[in-house]
Amino acid sequence: MNNSLRVLRQRNYTTIHETSIASSRFTPNSAGPKKMAEGFSKSDLRSSPAAEASSTNARSWWPSLLRWIPTSTDHIIAAEKRLLSLVKTPYVQEKVNIGTGPPGSKVRWFRSTSDEPRFINTVTFDGRDDSPVLVMVHGYAASQGFFFRNFDALASRFRVIAIDQLGWGGSSRPDFTCKSTEETEAWFVDSFEEWRKAKAITDFILLGHSFGGYVAAKYALKHPEHVKHLILVGPAGFSSESDGRSEWIMRFRATWKGAIMSHLWESNFTPQKVIRGLGPWGPDVVRNYTSARFGTRSNGSTLNDDEAKLLTDYVYHTLAAKASGELCLKYVFSFGAFTRSPLLQSASQWKVPTTFIYGYQDWMNYEGAQEARKDMKVPCEIIRVPQGGHFVFIDNPSGFHSAVFYACRKFLSPDPDSETLPEGLTSA
Repeated sequence: MNNSLRVLRQRNYTTIHETSIASSRFTPNSAGPKKMAEGFSKSDLRSSPAAEASSTNARSWWPSLLRWIPTSTDHIIAAEKRLLSLVKTPYVQEKVNIGTGPPGSKVRWFRSTSDEPRFINTVTFDGRDDSPVLVMVHGYAASQGFFFRNFDALASRFRVIAIDQLGWGGSSRPDFTCKSTEETEAWFVDSFEEWRKAKAITDFILLGHSFGGYVAAKYALKHPEHVKHLILVGPAGFSSESDGRSEWIMRFRATWKGAIMSHLWESNFTPQKVIRGLGPWGPDVVRNYTSARFGTRSNGSTLNDDEAKLLTDYVYHTLAAKASGELCLKYVFSFGAFTRSPLLQSASQWKVPTTFIYGYQDWMNYEGAQEARKDMKVPCEIIRVPQGGHFVFIDNPSGFHSAVFYACRKFLSPDPDSETLPEGLTSA
């Protein structure tokens, strides 16, 4: 490798290490999102000092082939900053300290060999002081940056705060030592409550997507005094064991392929382990996924090139970092994504008005929400958004925003009773 190429790749490596961890205010990147996206490529991810040393011998291709891609919480925050350069609304990024505890502490997220503080990565978007507070919680194998297409629109009406749940994204990734469904729920619900206390917020609207919807619902059941409205977007935990998908899963379990998949599930073999194991090929797998899911197979608005590149960069680092919160999977769900502690069973205990939002093509079945509504003693609406799947907020951002604004009309409109369901949306 000649000296000029080595210098160029070393600069790329330095770029990928950019980070901003302390509380900081960010505004749209002056170079623009296109330039930011052009700065991300496979060579960026694959460069490292160790890799440079191994490639000095041009004939020694084997160390180069096995080169692993560096990642860390710092990389995640840097990738988050690049992704959020697409957002025009200024924001503050901070790591909110939720406390410390000695090794062996009974507090679940302190069960580790270290007594270091735990942090929740948080972004807060500028809004009027009198705007209602909207807290957004991501789903499994995701993080708050997945809402990048929504922050501008939502921040026009709310004070938006988005978090990475403990063990995900740019938040602390302590050792996951939970051994039961109850302990696992406490890991997420109690750490979120500590975050709420640290931020000193109350009386907020809580929005959760997929697994984040499950956590949001469990939180609202335990701390209803802090939540004035609950928005569940394609939430986990409401699938009915009697629906058609359950029958299909039962038949699949009886096959040899199903037996293998079930064994892997119970062994806590997560998709993230595959990404880590692939090493230098990991970004290609993530790129193929984002290109297919939000591109060729998208149900609605496809990602442009800049969005796809920056999202791929961000998703790779969030998936390849240390395993932590992802290990909740087998304790919360049985194989087939059926909840071990179904929210359907808690519907009669609901104390917070709730709106469910589903994309038309969401694999989470809205009929589970219909079943839960029958037992709820609080107002409950179910809204379906066209041209959207499980990630309806990415597939059809405008439809999703309309659904959220309508769900929160009581807090946004001077005459909420006169509001009608926006065109294109349907009520289930």
